[in-house]
Amino acid sequence: MSNMIRLASVTAHSSVDGPGLRTVVWFQGCPHHCVGCHNPETQSVDKGYCVTIDELILRIESLHNKKITLSGGDPFLQALPLLELVERLESLGYNIWCYTGYTFEECLNHPVFKACLRHMDILVDGRFILDQMDHTLMFRGSKNQQIIDLKQYFELNTINDQSQWYFVE
Repeated sequence: MSNMIRLASVTAHSSVDGPGLRTVVWFQGCPHHCVGCHNPETQSVDKGYCVTIDELILRIESLHNKKITLSGGDPFLQALPLLELVERLESLGYNIWCYTGYTFEECLNHPVFKACLRHMDILVDGRFILDQMDHTLMFRGSKNQQIIDLKQYFELNTINDQSQWYFVE
């Protein structure tokens, strides 16, 4: 696995990127380029800065908050370092939320993405669609985006059975 990860920033104490006060790791680079993107500065793969996963975990641990949100950009654009990061954070007892422009189905159909999902608690999926923007939604920007309880999904379904998904409202 790649030990380097490209970030835009790390934010402590966010109250809008999942429930409670959360540490947010903003990944740099996004292939989706959604019109109306909340974080257009994180789209370029040439910006941001690189750190080792060890350095990032030390930074996260120094904030003393076991609630973490991975956003961006799109964390799945760096799938191998993301996998190493979420495996390690899960082993340290973190509650992990992740935002991606990929759909849940797309993630399940990609072997490395699917491996990442198994180490996360919640996935907020789907591209931001400006025509579906809704300011009344919690923790997401447009109506097409879903909040998926991954732990419950993987506990109660086989990986190939997508007939019932478990959503958090």
